[in-house]
Amino acid sequence: MESLMEAVMGGEPSGAHGELAGQTVVVVGGSAGIGLETARQVRAAGGDLVLVARNAERLERAADELRPLSTAAFDAQDVARLERYLGELPGRVDHVLVTAGSPSYTPLDELDPADAARDFGARLAVTLAVARAGREKVRAGGTLLFIGGIGGRRPAPGMAVAGAVTAALPALTANLALEIAPVRVNLIAAGFVDTPLSAALLGDRLEERREELRRTLPIGRVVGPADVAALAVHIMVNDALTGATYDIDGGQQLLAH
Repeated sequence: MESLMEAVMGGEPSGAHGELAGQTVVVVGGSAGIGLETARQVRAAGGDLVLVARNAERLERAADELRPLSTAAFDAQDVARLERYLGELPGRVDHVLVTAGSPSYTPLDELDPADAARDFGARLAVTLAVARAGREKVRAGGTLLFIGGIGGRRPAPGMAVAGAVTAALPALTANLALEIAPVRVNLIAAGFVDTPLSAALLGDRLEERREELRRTLPIGRVVGPADVAALAVHIMVNDALTGATYDIDGGQQLLAH
């Protein structure tokens, strides 16, 4: 198995008798945000972890906390490496969660078509690479779970690429669920989630956005990584779920714009 950092660690998960006891979950993008919180909830549910992330320093901190079976630091958008890495993991795994990647919000007059093609193609290529590896690596009834968004469902300036990705991922998920069955394939489409990525994208407008959502969302609060992680664990555990897209946005899509 190739990696820049790998550590096999012993010890029982803290929730060794939980819903994921005896199962191994690979989290791609597992050093921050939704991926890190999902990894925490997997451990709490008794599961074992394999963590993949681009930032080696953050990944090491996550490993110190969560004691995964192994870790690997590389950019998941290197799809050949990602597929090879997953294929070379020892034995079978039970679930793979992919949170890597960030949305592209670029107005047309600022957009470079080559960059747009790369951004759109990268999201699809990562999904396809994980599916190709998952056919043989993930046990029957396990799941490939991808994180997408709802942001591109309403047309708006600057949302052309994001909208195309938002529309493409549910169709890709449904097709892959048929093609690689009995491995399950599902998609979580999140609205605004209060993560470090959101903070980086919004900068000094972050608190303003939080206050707006607290005031307007039907749930009366901002969706956090723990909310998405709880849904991810549920999808892993419930083996009747495949080929579907699960929205989690606190009612954001119900609001008038």
